[in-house]
Amino acid sequence: MTDDLAHLDRPDAVIFDLDGTLVDTVPARIAGWAEVLAAEGIEIHAHQIAPMIGIDGRRLAREAAAADGRSLDDDDAERIDHAAGARFDVHNASPKALPGARETLDRLDRSAMTWAIATSSRAAQVGGSVAALGLSRDPRIVDGSRVAHAKPAPDLLLLAAEEIGVEPSRTWYVGDATWDMRAAAAAGMVPIAVLAGSAVDADALRDAGASVVLDTLDGLRLPD
Repeated sequence: MTDDLAHLDRPDAVIFDLDGTLVDTVPARIAGWAEVLAAEGIEIHAHQIAPMIGIDGRRLAREAAAADGRSLDDDDAERIDHAAGARFDVHNASPKALPGARETLDRLDRSAMTWAIATSSRAAQVGGSVAALGLSRDPRIVDGSRVAHAKPAPDLLLLAAEEIGVEPSRTWYVGDATWDMRAAAAAGMVPIAVLAGSAVDADALRDAGASVVLDTLDGLRLPD
């Protein structure tokens, strides 16, 4: 179910989400959150956590608690977020690149297309995922620790566009979560969704604003 990109204008740059888009880490994220929330006595199922993956961790902690009829203060939300990150690291010991990820990035480099990564993950959690891509050079990365408001706010994406010197309206943002699509739309970028590592389906991504939904990154071909 690959959409056609031919109707889109050729971008000046492509910005990618990391977890679930380039690297298959969403199951590890879900497992980490499920363990920590259970330890906190917050009753929530993995299928409820899955659509939340991709938002700021402190917000995820609060929304998970709210689903169980509880509230968290800032300190508890921060503590739970850090704990979930630590459990993610345990589960994410051997991350794998998603289908077409490395080839797509190499193809962009060969065509001299500017690209970068904008991820809500904390800087300490980015290294393993990037290493799994096996790239020949270090990519440009903007991580969630550098903005006050993570996705679905546009701050992260706008900072990435500023750092690589492109207009948001001339930029594609590629992600796997509804939060990615909402952040891209809020930033004025073209939201492109990819399903291979996503925890949600195509309809959810379209409802969140995706202009195009791809099965895998192999379908990310630039228009002429």
